[in-house]
Parts: sequence; C-alpha cells; structure tokens
Amino acid sequence: MSALSIILPVLDEAAGIGSVLAPLQALRADGVELIVVDGGSVDDTMALATPLCDRLVSAPRGRASQMNAGAAVAQAERLLFLHADTRLPDGAVAALHAALDTQVWGRFDVRIDGRHPMLALVAAMMNLRSRLSGIATGDQALFMRRTAFERVGGFPDLPLMEDIAISRALKRLGPPACLRTRVTTAGRRWETHGVFRTIVLMWRLRAAFALGADPAELARRYGYRPRES
Repeated sequence: MSALSIILPVLDEAAGIGSVLAPLQALRADGVELIVVDGGSVDDTMALATPLCDRLVSAPRGRASQMNAGAAVAQAERLLFLHADTRLPDGAVAALHAALDTQVWGRFDVRIDGRHPMLALVAAMMNLRSRLSGIATGDQALFMRRTAFERVGGFPDLPLMEDIAISRALKRLGPPACLRTRVTTAGRRWETHGVFRTIVLMWRLRAAFALGADPAELARRYGYRPRES
C-alpha cells in the first residue's frame, strides 16, 4: 500500500494537464499514488490524464466534491490535496512525512509565480497570515492523516472557502505543521485582475465568510459561474 496519495482535482485542463502531471511521475515511481478527479471536463482532460495517473475518478464539479471523491478511493493513510496550478518542490514528500510523524495536518509555504514585483510580498503575507492564524489555503497544498480527514468529515461541500472551512475543523484536532518548504502556484489571477484588486477582493470574501455570508454568493463574487445545462 502506498504511504501517500496525492489528490488532484481538475476541470478542462487539456491544454496543460501533461505539464501538470509530468513532474509527479517520479513520485509515482517511488510509490506515491496519484489520483486525478475530473469535475466534468468537456475537453480531452480525462483521456490525456489516464496514462499519467494511478486512478482517474469523476465527481460533481467543485473542488470540495472532487477532493472528497479522491479521498474516498485513496489507498494511503496520508493525503495531499494538490491544485492543478500548484507545483511541488524537490523534497516536498519527505518534508510532509516528517511533519505527519508528529502532527495530524499541515501545509507548505507558497511562492507565487509571475512577473509582478508585488507577488513575492503577497506570498510572504499569505504565509505569515497562515502561520499566525493556523488557517491554510488550497494553494498551500494541504496534507493530513486520513484519520484526521475522516474525523472532520472531509471538505465541507462549499463552492468556495472549502479550504478555510476544513482548516478551522482540523485546528480543533491540533495545530498545523507550517512547512517552510515552498510550493509554487500560478499568479495568473493576480496578474489578470490586478494584484491590489485581487487582494482586496479576497479579504472582503474572507471577512464575509467569517460573518456567515452565503458561500454560493461569495463564489459568484469571486468569478465562479456554474455551467449551463
């Protein structure tokens, strides 16, 4: 049985799924289980992903739904939830295992890939805020013991902020391992919509979520649009 399962939710990633999964092949060779969970892609994502993963699962669209579906079929006792636009550095798996030997969950520091000079500061503030609050975001590649995942009931079925919600639940089991090993996430959203505008939007959404706002409305404000049937 694998010691670690990586769960990767995807949707319409045909243009880049090869570059997403290629760096993970060395981990598969070392016994890491790679599970890709498709949320209803209408392109060739599933066909392209099939030879590059150990299991391909379909689930209703939404990261929470997809990650829960991946965890349900995972064989390992340790789970890593990885976004398609986040890359693991060398040594990430070893650092994860060392952390989970003593703590039940954790996340990595993040680096944002992009040209804007403010992105380094944004990443630094994300890492500091997470370290102080004990709350992690999906961009930081959450990992946990299966027992912890099951005790909190997995990811709440929310269209947005599922990472914040599960972090709050996991904190009740213990503080996160805040690894200084840095994963790299794409800075496209910040650069496309503007760094300062995106920062302000995210702070407003987080504040609204903390005050009990409807996650579906927050998702619409974030830019999520359900597909028309």
